[in-house]
Amino acid sequence: MHVCADLRLQSSRSPCVLWHLQDLGTPCEQTSPQVATPCAASRPAGTEVPPSAEPDSKSSDTMTPTLTALLLLGLSVGPRTRVQAGTLPTPTIWAKPGPVVPWGTPVTIWCQGTLKAQQFSLDKEGQSVTWDTQMPLEPGDKTKFSIPHMTDVYAGRYRCHYQRPSGWSDHSDPLELVVTGSYGKPSLSALPSPIVTSGVNMTLQCGSWEKFHRFVLMKEGEPRPSSTLDSQRHTRGQFQARFPVGPVTPGLRWTFRCYGYYNNTPQVWSLPSEPLDLLVSGVSRKPSLLTPQGPVVSPGQSLTLQCRSDVGYDRFALHKEGSGDPPQHRGRQPQAGLSGADFPLGPVSSSLGGRYTCYGGHNLSSEWSAPSDPLDILVTGQLPPTPSLSLQPGPTVASGQNVTLLCQYWSRVDTFLLSKEGAADPPLRRTSENGGQKYQAEFSMSPVTSAQGGTYRCYGSYSAFPYLLSQPSEPLELLVSGLYDKPSLSADQGMVLILGDNISLQCSSTYILFDRFSLIKEGGATVPQHQSGVHQGNFTLGPVNHSFSGNYRCYGWYSGSPYVWSAPSDALGLVVTDIMNQDYTMENLIRMGIAGLVLMGLLAIVVENWHSHRVPNKEDWPDFPELSRSKHKCQTDWTFGQSPKSHQMTPIHKRP
Repeated sequence: MHVCADLRLQSSRSPCVLWHLQDLGTPCEQTSPQVATPCAASRPAGTEVPPSAEPDSKSSDTMTPTLTALLLLGLSVGPRTRVQAGTLPTPTIWAKPGPVVPWGTPVTIWCQGTLKAQQFSLDKEGQSVTWDTQMPLEPGDKTKFSIPHMTDVYAGRYRCHYQRPSGWSDHSDPLELVVTGSYGKPSLSALPSPIVTSGVNMTLQCGSWEKFHRFVLMKEGEPRPSSTLDSQRHTRGQFQARFPVGPVTPGLRWTFRCYGYYNNTPQVWSLPSEPLDLLVSGVSRKPSLLTPQGPVVSPGQSLTLQCRSDVGYDRFALHKEGSGDPPQHRGRQPQAGLSGADFPLGPVSSSLGGRYTCYGGHNLSSEWSAPSDPLDILVTGQLPPTPSLSLQPGPTVASGQNVTLLCQYWSRVDTFLLSKEGAADPPLRRTSENGGQKYQAEFSMSPVTSAQGGTYRCYGSYSAFPYLLSQPSEPLELLVSGLYDKPSLSADQGMVLILGDNISLQCSSTYILFDRFSLIKEGGATVPQHQSGVHQGNFTLGPVNHSFSGNYRCYGWYSGSPYVWSAPSDALGLVVTDIMNQDYTMENLIRMGIAGLVLMGLLAIVVENWHSHRVPNKEDWPDFPELSRSKHKCQTDWTFGQSPKSHQMTPIHKRP
């Protein structure tokens, strides 16, 4: 009678029974495939030692081989039983927590048959002997095989079977036990985007620079791979595989990871890719997406995007268009009257430039809301030159007037953008035009309103990189006037200024309580001066130079709306004079006046002298001879003689 078959009922803690019996001369049949697990000393080379078969250093079992054999022979009283294969139900095998196990973590293989099982055996594909044997656990229909630290040694394909008094069962279906973490992780992305609508098919791409032969796609919550594909080499040298997925429905959770492996070790996988969540968007009301920093940001600046909704969403997701990265998820953060979440993106770099959308969702549903309106994040300082910005007709414009802002760039760009400081609206875009030596674009505002007042900057960009901008232009203020009644402007020292003096101008309003006043010079390129006050602003200018000449106007406004001004005051004309030139002019006038007086005095003396020698009257001529005139000649001859008495000249008449 053969006893070896019955001796297989012994515990797996004594795996060397057959060898002990052979030492006693017991004929053991070694041809049966259901042999006991060999001990380590008698194991064929290259065979792994199962954890349950490792020797226990603390065991106090010192029984001799002869005693052990006799005890086992006493337990074996019945004839050896053989059963035709297939009469017992096939066992089931599974791994817990799952068949895909990270390197170094524990895993347990379970085998379940029927009640009254006497032992369970575990076979590993490629091994010539049973890998491990265990006694059943209560209630007697299953057992477990524990692996405390998973490595590539334990990776492989396993089957189990069990024995009852009537014989051995068939083997279970195979269990693929995989270890992950032997190679670097691949990347997983959704084409064209991880945001999909319900019922749509899509493609997931797994890629790596490792020369993996195959890629595996795993869906979260499923123990077995969703798909396995051969890798293809991309033109850029990367190895990748594309997995079709779908149709995608909102009733399920769509989270995936992928792995790579080589054909010669199909159960030794890489690290898993980062998880990729597919967002199934629906028709519920879209949230809004904004940023406190505005859409135009500078490198190094802190950036936070805020998703807000008046719908009570429990969770939010942020997605960057065209990015292979999975959407960021945030739980609800209480807001005043709103539900929302903040997404800090950290210090700004060129990689943050792009178009973003956000979604809201409820915890009890896998469906997400409709997408928010897109928000473009534009990063400045990525192109070296700086554009210039000018304003026509000038920086201070009456409400209703037409305004044009001109942005110019010395080198070629495709697009110009105009942004208003503090505005949540996206910048205005204009196509670049060749203006000769410069590229330029005009931004017209016709007619201008108070809402358009503010500080503006312009930028240049290339169409290939629409979210990367040049350095900003110098800021330009657009001031809209005419919204309130005009104030009055006066000068305390008059309108004639002397070089080197200081002057004071007063801008006042009788009926409107402006808290700010501004003074500008017509046609001047200087920055307007601002003063605070109630009813009046005082402007001190000086020392006076020739540039102070000109017309001045003042405006009143409120600090809460600094770009909305009153109508301008009446012009105040100031004239600058030189006191030294004034002194020289006065001296010359005095000299000329004195010279004129001297001349008039000399003239009076001459006149008086002439009057003193004037010709006497006729009645004063008694002593003078009478003048005679010859009537017979055409020419009159006058003869003068001297009177002896008075020695006066006496006319002498000569007759013909």
